[in-house]
Amino acid sequence: MKTLYLLRHAKSSWKHNVDDHKRPLKGRGKRDAILVSNHVKNIIIRPQKIITSDANRAKTTAIYFKDAWGISDDDFITNHDLYDFGGQNVLDVIKNIDNNYESVMIVGHNHAFTSIANMLGDTNINNMTTCGFVVIEFSVDAWEHANYGTTVNVIFPRDLKPKD
Repeated sequence: MKTLYLLRHAKSSWKHNVDDHKRPLKGRGKRDAILVSNHVKNIIIRPQKIITSDANRAKTTAIYFKDAWGISDDDFITNHDLYDFGGQNVLDVIKNIDNNYESVMIVGHNHAFTSIANMLGDTNINNMTTCGFVVIEFSVDAWEHANYGTTVNVIFPRDLKPKD
């Protein structure tokens, strides 16, 4: 059994005059990352490894989850291939995860993450929101065979906020 956690980066800020790769989180993004990471740490078994896009907004989001779960620096890595918006590089990263890991979280970007969640899981997700968190389980022994699994959890920040 392999378990994949997909996390789209939290809301980023467009007010800074920086290149896309360096865009930081905005205040709402930081609040959502805290909200979702604190929620999932109590209901989801911590992943053995976090692999994040090296884009500032993704890496910063991933750090909130790393800290919430108490994941070591050795089990937290950046991978430029996750700075992908189409999905092929993301799929390649998933297929090449070391088979010694049963549960891994990857952190990246849309439209790739919505596409991957829909391609690999059994629940249709119209749009994986910023700081959206999806858990997909695969009944396989090797990541290269993780072609179609069961979507066992979908958590969006709006689902955790009080209703007005």
